Amino acid sequence: MGISALTPPSRPEDIVETTLEFPDNRLLISLCGEYDRNLAQIEHQMGVNVLRRGNRLAVIGDLGAREQAAAVLRALYARLEAGRDLVAGDIDGAIRMGQPMPNVMRTDPAEQIEMFNGGDFELRTRKKPIAPRTEAQKAYVANLFANEMGFGIGPAGTGKTYLAVAVGVTMMISGAVEKIILSRPAVEAGERLGFLPGDMKEKIDPYMQPLYDALNDFLPAKQLQKLMEDKRIEIAPLAFMRGRTLSNAFVVLDEAQNATTMQMKMFLTRLGEGSRMVITGDRTQVDLPRGTASGLADAERILAGVKGVSFNYFTSKDVVRHPLVARVIEAYERDEAKG
Repeated sequence: MGISALTPPSRPEDIVETTLEFPDNRLLISLCGEYDRNLAQIEHQMGVNVLRRGNRLAVIGDLGAREQAAAVLRALYARLEAGRDLVAGDIDGAIRMGQPMPNVMRTDPAEQIEMFNGGDFELRTRKKPIAPRTEAQKAYVANLFANEMGFGIGPAGTGKTYLAVAVGVTMMISGAVEKIILSRPAVEAGERLGFLPGDMKEKIDPYMQPLYDALNDFLPAKQLQKLMEDKRIEIAPLAFMRGRTLSNAFVVLDEAQNATTMQMKMFLTRLGEGSRMVITGDRTQVDLPRGTASGLADAERILAGVKGVSFNYFTSKDVVRHPLVARVIEAYERDEAKG
């Protein structure tokens, strides 16, 4: 990669500076970001100071913190060398993972699982590569490839649905599945929206919009439209799943906390040959009528320990939206704990 650490070996173990040299000045400019904002983000999150000296960066701070920061800088530079851009989320992900940015994912499923176990990977979609940004996200994605049925449970903003859709797109591109089916219960979030105008698609689209948003992040608009016209990608309410057998498909049920026990059983038993199924939900955001049991909670209890079924849990520490979202979730959790 062409980066050399210039910390003199004769200096004591507790020195306060590690210097890195980056041979490509153009890439170094991208690494630092406009007005050095990328360096500022690393300084703020990792508790170090980073000084720019020509084609070198000096990392100043405690030994452990500066070694971690130096590893992040090397990893981000390697990403740039591979021809990929840097955004704030990439930097945040590299800091959270505390290891080099991942290699591009291979297409063979067995190789994918082997690479996940090794620790370095990213999902390849048509528009951009997607990398898990926390250890919980990495374990979640690994389990989606290793198991035929996976549950992702946790608060909003932790990437449960986003990563599931990314895995589905990746598997369809690689030929591991033939189609993607995305579903949600059409339950209003505490509001009565009344009768919506339009045909059936226009009525249900508002409920499905988060799934469209994820797909638009991974596939070009024209290709997405063609795949939907060919029924290789379907987005439908949970009620439309009854009576179907979903074969050779990657199937996602989002907002599963709003499925009833009977709906959940119906959905889980749609799984056909060659298919994968992912169920995501947040136990704190149930919008079912009072007294109606959540099918997600029942599925957790009933399927615990069943071979081929994985459960991954997320917390506020895995929130990858605005940092304030994590603090909001933590505040609500503290309030609920008091009650």
